[in-house]
Amino acid sequence: MTQENPAKFCPGCGYPVILMILNQALVAKNLQDKAVLGLDIGCSLLGWNYLPINTFQTHHGRVVPTMLGYKRAKKDSVSLAVVGDGGAYAIGWQSLFYAARRDEAVTVIVVNNTVYAMTGGQTAPTTVCGQKTDTHPLGSCEEPFYGPEILKNIIKSGAYLARTAANDSQGIFAALAKALAAQQAGHFSLVEILSFCPTNWKTTGKATFDYLENLKKIYKLGEF
Repeated sequence: MTQENPAKFCPGCGYPVILMILNQALVAKNLQDKAVLGLDIGCSLLGWNYLPINTFQTHHGRVVPTMLGYKRAKKDSVSLAVVGDGGAYAIGWQSLFYAARRDEAVTVIVVNNTVYAMTGGQTAPTTVCGQKTDTHPLGSCEEPFYGPEILKNIIKSGAYLARTAANDSQGIFAALAKALAAQQAGHFSLVEILSFCPTNWKTTGKATFDYLENLKKIYKLGEF
């Protein structure tokens, strides 16, 4: 992000922080030249020219198989897939699930803001029970979707799963560093990051941080 290339995300969005820390993790491991970033449809697509690395824009829910294919074709690459919770755990779940099961050497970063944010804040797989959205104005009645907790039952030894939050830069960096190491060792890795979405949460200031802290009580942070 520069003055000539300003961020395209909404004010308060967690994506710029996450992408910045991803770049720091790549620099720390001297992997920028090998890294290729795949972006799913959704808010993630706004990062298409955010980092100084080669970037793909994919169809909705297809970022994991796209980057999987790239990795198979160019085995020495560092293949990264950035996707929202909807793209990962709804339309893209089958591809993600079997990539994890096969232990494909890709790193998936799931940005979980509990809504379909780009299209106006509709209910997503990770929307929590009671959360009000445009499609559930009285509150969602479904239990949330726990992606890493499900995947831990089918991953191979050496794969890496973690959940952290956008207000913990050190936690994000540490998780991404381990995820990159897992990929370099030939294994699947996924880091889910609980992220801010004040636009669709309809929060401002401290209320946005409080909202994220409440999400941590539902989505437990850690490694799986």
